[in-house]
Amino acid sequence: MKISAFDIRPGNILEHEKGLWRVLKTDFVKPGKGGAFVQIEMKNIETGTKSNTRFRSGESIEKAVVEPRTMQYLYADATGYVFMDNENFEQLILSADLLEGQTGYLLPNTEIQINLHNDRPIGVELPPVVVLEVSEADPAIKGQTATGSYKAARMETGITVMVPQFVNNGEKIRVNTVDGSYIDRA
Repeated sequence: MKISAFDIRPGNILEHEKGLWRVLKTDFVKPGKGGAFVQIEMKNIETGTKSNTRFRSGESIEKAVVEPRTMQYLYADATGYVFMDNENFEQLILSADLLEGQTGYLLPNTEIQINLHNDRPIGVELPPVVVLEVSEADPAIKGQTATGSYKAARMETGITVMVPQFVNNGEKIRVNTVDGSYIDRA
């Protein structure tokens, strides 16, 4: 399926130069002289190399046909991260490389969307918000509640999130999976 260069968004999977590329950033540029173009930062799914590519405004690019499948995260072991297909109950093991930076938001029994291209996993889409329990946080400093200051807190999955002073150990909070920021108490 071909799409216009203007319709490319971060997260799209494109077929470009005989490979699959994940779009990381897009930037529309309209110079004072000449035609408009879209500057796209992409990462090759197979090799992991990054590329900055310009597409003219009239160009169209082949968007990869991706089959989204809902799976349930079960557990992690030495071989990788184990997911179960909700339809046929088959198990799928994904490497940490494929999950790149998303493992801190995975909790057992969480529903995750895994994108497949020709029955091969190429990416994972997390829910926009996850609920995590604070396992380690510094105690609140008395008198600093009015300034809106933040402190580092370690979650049950091992990631560190900046939280307000009033959040304590054992509390559950909602975390944005896009940028890893604190949203509110759960």
